[in-house]
Amino acid sequence: MDFFSDLLNALPGALAQGLIWGLMAIGVYITFKVLDLADLTVDGTMCTGGAVCIILMTNGVNVWVALLCAFIAGMIAGAITGLLHTAMGIPAILAGILTQLALFSINLRIMGGKANQAINPDNYDLLVSLRNVKHLSLENPILVTLLFTAVLIALLYWFFGTELGSGIRATGANPNMSRAQGINVNRNKVLGLMISNGIVALSSALYSQYQGFADVNAGRGAIVIGLAAVIIGDVIFSRIFQNFALKLVSVSLGAVIYYVVIQIVLTLGLDSNDLKLFSALVVAIFLAVPYWKNRYFRSKPKAVPAGKKEGVPHA
Repeated sequence: MDFFSDLLNALPGALAQGLIWGLMAIGVYITFKVLDLADLTVDGTMCTGGAVCIILMTNGVNVWVALLCAFIAGMIAGAITGLLHTAMGIPAILAGILTQLALFSINLRIMGGKANQAINPDNYDLLVSLRNVKHLSLENPILVTLLFTAVLIALLYWFFGTELGSGIRATGANPNMSRAQGINVNRNKVLGLMISNGIVALSSALYSQYQGFADVNAGRGAIVIGLAAVIIGDVIFSRIFQNFALKLVSVSLGAVIYYVVIQIVLTLGLDSNDLKLFSALVVAIFLAVPYWKNRYFRSKPKAVPAGKKEGVPHA
């Protein structure tokens, strides 16, 4: 009984964190699935957005302006990765690592040389706060992040249906054919990386408000959580959700499932020091599931009788 009561007590926090990280996972989805690029910049921008937001708010800037600035800061980081990749010919994964490495120092400078910067919810109007996670009110972070997720998915669904958005999707699907059709592939890659990292930074800004501080190590391992959400959502909901908007919903649900599973394991008594190891195992298992399904559980095609093969006359 203690296990179930502890789990029920912790579930609201897990749901709130899952929804916030689900926003980040949607950003990862854009590069990983739409653009077909391995982008590790997110480990840096998952701190940048929070650092920009918290520093601006503690200096008297309105929360919505701070969120916008965090989004723009993430877009700038994505643009740097994109230019390193397209203009300098550096492979995307290495370009992301270089930007991520540079962002560590930049994030420290943003926070005035401090490893973390706190913000007191009593003194500032935060959009989301951990202290409200169990309150049945409009300030509950679960409700707020659900609203953010719905608006973001609606905007992305509209954008990727436009000519420019369709060009980005075509670039990820087949860059050579896109180039042959006159699509500016390099521009689309840079733009896609900017949008992705802008969304990640927005998620970071909300997460920093939720936990009450920005931390320079907040983004460490963020790509693992993002990929976990994308893969979990794809494995569980791929047969149900075919529409692009619903695929984005599945990514958000994947993040929620990931955090609920983590919470269950922690409630069972897992040492928190082993959390990263467990996270890596969860991602590895879900990455392997499609391969196992195709190799071991795919139904074999039925043999065609010799007399019914094309071109063979029937008796």
